[in-house]
Amino acid sequence: MTRYEPYFTLSERRVMSRNTPVLKTARFLRRNMTDTEKILWRALRSRKQNNTKFRRQVPFALGEYHFVADFYCPEKKLIIEIDGSIHRENDIIEYDRFREDIFKIGQYQILRFSNEQILNSIAKVLDKIKIALTSPGLRPPSPN
Repeated sequence: MTRYEPYFTLSERRVMSRNTPVLKTARFLRRNMTDTEKILWRALRSRKQNNTKFRRQVPFALGEYHFVADFYCPEKKLIIEIDGSIHRENDIIEYDRFREDIFKIGQYQILRFSNEQILNSIAKVLDKIKIALTSPGLRPPSPN
C-alpha cells in the first residue's frame, strides 16, 4: 500500500530536491495567492481558528500523482480548497473529483468553497471550518 501524505508534515521533513516540480509549483502559488486565498489565509494563519495550525499551498503526492492543496491542517487532516470560476468547467470538475478521491484514500477531509462564498460570506465559511475542526472522527484512529 502506498502511503499518501504531504511532502512536509509538522513532525518530519522529508529530504527532497528543492527543484521538484510540485515544490516549485507550491512555492509559486504561495507567492502569487489570489485575493480570496489571501482573505481566507488572514483568517486561518497564526492559529486563529480553534488554535489550529494551517499551512498554505501544501504539496501532496501519491505515487505518480502530485497535487497542491490550497490550505492544510495536519493536526486534523483537513484540506481546504477554494474554487474559482474555472472549477465550473466539465474537465476541471472531473479533475477535482479525481483529486478528492485520491485525498480520501489518505483519509483526508476536504472542504471546498467558491470564491463567491469567501468574498460574500466569510463568516459562514469560517463557521463551517470550525465545525470541521471540532468534528469527532476527523483524524483516523491510530493502529495501536
